[in-house]
Amino acid sequence: MIQPFLKRSLLWLTLLFWFATATPALALTEEQKLFNEAWRIVNQSYVDPSFNHSNWFQLREKILKKPLDNRDQTYTAIEGLLAKLDDPFTRLLRPDQYRNLQVSTAGELSGVGLQIGFEAESGDVVVIAPIEGSPAALAGLLSGDRILTVDGVAISGRDLDEAAARMRGPRGTTVALQVLRDQQTLDFELVRDRISLNPVRSQLDRDGDHPPIGYIRLSQFNANASVEVAHAIAQLDQQGAEAFVLDLRNNSGGLLTAGIEIAREWLNEGAIVYTVNRQGVLDSFAANGQALTDKPLALLVNRGTASASEILAGALQDNERAILVGDRTFGKGLIQSLFELSDGAGLAVTVAKYETPNHNDINKQGIQPDLAVEQSEPLFAEAIASAADRQYQAAVTALTEQVRHRA
Repeated sequence: MIQPFLKRSLLWLTLLFWFATATPALALTEEQKLFNEAWRIVNQSYVDPSFNHSNWFQLREKILKKPLDNRDQTYTAIEGLLAKLDDPFTRLLRPDQYRNLQVSTAGELSGVGLQIGFEAESGDVVVIAPIEGSPAALAGLLSGDRILTVDGVAISGRDLDEAAARMRGPRGTTVALQVLRDQQTLDFELVRDRISLNPVRSQLDRDGDHPPIGYIRLSQFNANASVEVAHAIAQLDQQGAEAFVLDLRNNSGGLLTAGIEIAREWLNEGAIVYTVNRQGVLDSFAANGQALTDKPLALLVNRGTASASEILAGALQDNERAILVGDRTFGKGLIQSLFELSDGAGLAVTVAKYETPNHNDINKQGIQPDLAVEQSEPLFAEAIASAADRQYQAAVTALTEQVRHRA
């Protein structure tokens, strides 16, 4: 039988031995600390608690057993870790990519003016929309074009940020794009320019046998969007608009908060969007009784209408505040948050999915318009909201009936 004193002595010796042997194994290098920082952010925030049915802890231990000798190796290890999630929207943003994304959402950038996305089925980088008036738009790139190469370098959908970074650059420099359109390979040489991201263009349409229509084109949900839309509504209202068309075609989204704020400018009451996190907890955003107008409204949507645009479209459709005209929307129902790493890089992490007020999950499904109208011929800037714009003309016809019914 061991005496109590001897038991305590053996225990202390055991603990001392454990600390002596364990401490070196627990000492992490700076590169391992950065990897661990990224792992922890995803561990705490990612929408899928199963991490795509992978052992998240085991993945960390496996990677940390390998040497990480420099920052590039660390970034590669983080990218390999995130690839296990099979989620193209959860990705590492290296410092220059992270800065570029911050500049873009703030409302300015320099490049060719393409909004691009990842198509999960094919793995391709797909043009969601060219920015109006940009080099890409003027050269004739279209929504749905598949980008094959940038300056001769093959592009994969899983390198979405790399593709965007390669297309950005100083004003006046050139970049060569090869795209696939309707099974035909096309080559474009574009001259980079300063891209204006003032997201709103508006005009009062008094032409034709219809009441005055206030037309607002919203191209992106950036930090300026809600203020600019509010200004356009007020200005068109003062000019005598009796109904409104809000054009969300080829609007690939942007800031969730901007989508919610703009919904409140049109919607006086009712839910706007529900968000579902990893615990399945529903958070909700609702109108706040401060709508700027109750006049009839039509939304123009198409396959380039995505993300925050779909939040806005779903909110106004489900609350019967607007009629949707055009084509089925893109179908991106996931929400990402940005996290800055200690070295200036960033992580975009899918933290939730959203549902429309009627609890429709539109991810990969999109939103069906109330009035389906196909625009068979691509429209350039000068033809938008003109007699050649079939979707706009259908919206005007529907609004004219509503205005006359209200009278």
